[in-house]
Amino acid sequence: MKNINKINVLWLATIIIFVGCNDDFLERVPLDNVSDATFWNTESDLQVYNNNFYDLARNDDNVPIMMAHDDGFDSNNISIWYLDEASDNIVAQHNRHDRYRTLRAGIHTVPDNAQLYGYKGWNFIRSLNIGLQNYDLANVSEEIKDIYRGEARLFRAWFYADKVSKFGDITWIDTELSTESEELFSARTPRNEVMANVLEDLNFAVQNLPESWGDGGNYGRLNRWAALLLKSRICLYEGTWQKYHGGSNVEMWLTEASEAAKELIDNGPYSLYTTGDIEHDYNAFHRQLDLDGNPEVILWRKYDPGQFTNHVMSYWRGYNGGATKSMVEDYLCTDGLPISLSGLYAGDESIETVFENRDPRLRQTILHPDDREYYNFGNSADFEYPRLTGMVGGEKSSTGYHIIKVYEVEAAYRSYNTSWTPAITLRLAEALLNYAEAVAELGTIIQSDLDITINALRDRVGMPHLELTNIPDDPRYAGSGVSPLINEIRRERRVELFMEGFRYNDLIRWKRGDLFRQKDLGILWDAAAEARYEGATVKTAVDPDSGKTYIDPYGDSAWETPQFDENKHYLWPIPLSEISQNPNLGQNPGW
Repeated sequence: MKNINKINVLWLATIIIFVGCNDDFLERVPLDNVSDATFWNTESDLQVYNNNFYDLARNDDNVPIMMAHDDGFDSNNISIWYLDEASDNIVAQHNRHDRYRTLRAGIHTVPDNAQLYGYKGWNFIRSLNIGLQNYDLANVSEEIKDIYRGEARLFRAWFYADKVSKFGDITWIDTELSTESEELFSARTPRNEVMANVLEDLNFAVQNLPESWGDGGNYGRLNRWAALLLKSRICLYEGTWQKYHGGSNVEMWLTEASEAAKELIDNGPYSLYTTGDIEHDYNAFHRQLDLDGNPEVILWRKYDPGQFTNHVMSYWRGYNGGATKSMVEDYLCTDGLPISLSGLYAGDESIETVFENRDPRLRQTILHPDDREYYNFGNSADFEYPRLTGMVGGEKSSTGYHIIKVYEVEAAYRSYNTSWTPAITLRLAEALLNYAEAVAELGTIIQSDLDITINALRDRVGMPHLELTNIPDDPRYAGSGVSPLINEIRRERRVELFMEGFRYNDLIRWKRGDLFRQKDLGILWDAAAEARYEGATVKTAVDPDSGKTYIDPYGDSAWETPQFDENKHYLWPIPLSEISQNPNLGQNPGW
């Protein structure tokens, strides 16, 4: 496994030979070197070393866990915002996003080398393990050592959980390796064994990380509450994976997920962001450039003008093709019913009717034509929206559903790489959704569980509550294989966490490969649309369910007809370069 690299540190050694010098002098620690004997002394040393983890994890491609936006030119294709393009939520419209489109279409192949977000980042594990082997050298209390051990072990759990979600069995490494280590040529560690180690790391982090670092709520350092949220996320993934793909510890994993989320909900210092403005609160904080003091945000990546910047908003406005018809249709009507059951649904004959009597989050996620001025969308009043591929001027969408959830006009039109658009990594809303799903999957959910989770999210936007005694049975979900209650919790998750990087993993863990095989569509295309969107050059397809014609954003392309092989696509392939160096790794099924 060649990707396990040494940390490149030059150890400056001066060999001094004196005739008649004594042994004590020869055994002195060199004063001009950093060594284990001189570095690991104080709490400050431990903190400085752990700062290294945050720096390494800033490379989201290499260590894809604290997902944010890459800086500089790489923010064109590495960002948490892009991840939904690998699912049925968002269409990509630029070749720099081919990796997302290829995953979405199920036409990825066994790579020669590690791909985007793939089989790499092992230098990160090496760095973590070096720290864990040396914290004992510090002249501080065990309690202080455990804080930094907990931080390192949380990172290790997070990294390995990500690798397991993509590759299944993965080589577990918890010591510093050399180029001669036998582990470099071992078989992959079984998934269950890796995840048992992950859970141990998570529990240690939860038990030992501070609730606060004493810095007034530092936005960028992991605390105990972040550990609880990550534990709920990782345990929910493993519990549902085992439930739908086969496993023997479903109840244990789901219980761990529910208890972690509940502790954060009950005892954490966080609350949902709300000002009482149901028409804007949901997307208001997603569009802020400074999230300090936001009560909902647990962890976010801050960018500093002139020091650490990105260009992600400019790329985003041009590289995403818009939300899909499937995504838009999942928003409920204002009576709390799905569009298939509600008499309030006005249909999709025009872009305006799509928004009538719908969950306010729809209009705070997708651009309503009347909101162009409010958001200053396109930075110009010269054009009406939506604007489709082929039309002259303005921002284009390949589906007709422009995304405004994160749109901030100043960042969108700043000079190259001068923006400081932040990225939210952890927020309380996810904990609410994790808890609701875990207890629903366990079969222990009660009305009060819904009230503190799903219904709290709905209260923010003024939507009716979900009642256990009156769960709608959406015919659009026929064949899902789960109860109407779980379908509604999954719907809420899709709506609330849209464009935050969850949808692809959710479909994988739920074993919903069938949804990957459904074609992505855009707005209705009829004579009225053709006249309204003059100059648009679109392909179309007939929706097999309604018989109506819609924009086909991937028409006549390699991604036109998505596929999903149930026998292999739930895991990614191991790169050929890794197998050639260590045949004992083997390959995942079907690849």
